[in-house]
Amino acid sequence: MLGLGCMGMSQSYGEADPVEARATIDRALELGITFFDTADVYGDGHNESFVGEALVGRRDRVVLATKFSLSRDDGNVMRVNGHPDYVRSAVDASLRRLGTDYIDLYYQHRVDPDVPIEDTVGAMAECVAAGKVRYLGLSEASSQTIERAMAVHPIAALQSEWSLWTRELEDDVVGTCRSGSASCRSARSGEGSSPARSPARTTSVPMTSDATTRASWVRTSSATSTSWPRSGSWP
Repeated sequence: MLGLGCMGMSQSYGEADPVEARATIDRALELGITFFDTADVYGDGHNESFVGEALVGRRDRVVLATKFSLSRDDGNVMRVNGHPDYVRSAVDASLRRLGTDYIDLYYQHRVDPDVPIEDTVGAMAECVAAGKVRYLGLSEASSQTIERAMAVHPIAALQSEWSLWTRELEDDVVGTCRSGSASCRSARSGEGSSPARSPARTTSVPMTSDATTRASWVRTSSATSTSWPRSGSWP
């Protein structure tokens, strides 16, 4: 499965160009890309609305992933919210913006340290039972958190930064994902790299990139992208 990360169509990588962004989605579908990734915080909801509009009439051809738990306050400070009531309201808001009645893969974008993961995933599982979500995912979660989450409901995917220069996941997180049959997706796999320093890498765990263009679930990455900015972006 090939995928496209859509964050840059609303924020982070310069001024967004809606015409070019729509053309990118159209071309991606023509090329057989069927996995589209967004989040409610990307463009403060704009990205979900944009992707949803672009996929009108083609929703049944794609796997659609989005995320919740991050939001900006009035001072543009990023906040994390994993409370069950917030999960329930966030999924409904995402469904409205996306213009769909179900989300294929629903991630907690960041783990809320003030809310037990069991409570958050329990509310996410309710979304599955209600038919609003098909599969659940986590992002930047520890091995222990993943295990606790899996005890409540199967976790289908983890999205975390993973590259030749950021390999902490290999200590225990990757093994936890394998044992629980969760795919492990690399976010910003080219960060801090340059084409001259970046050899191709093949991973044995299914993964995709949350950069602008994703690779396949079982991925060989040449990491030829430019460095991704650390500030102002939340893949």
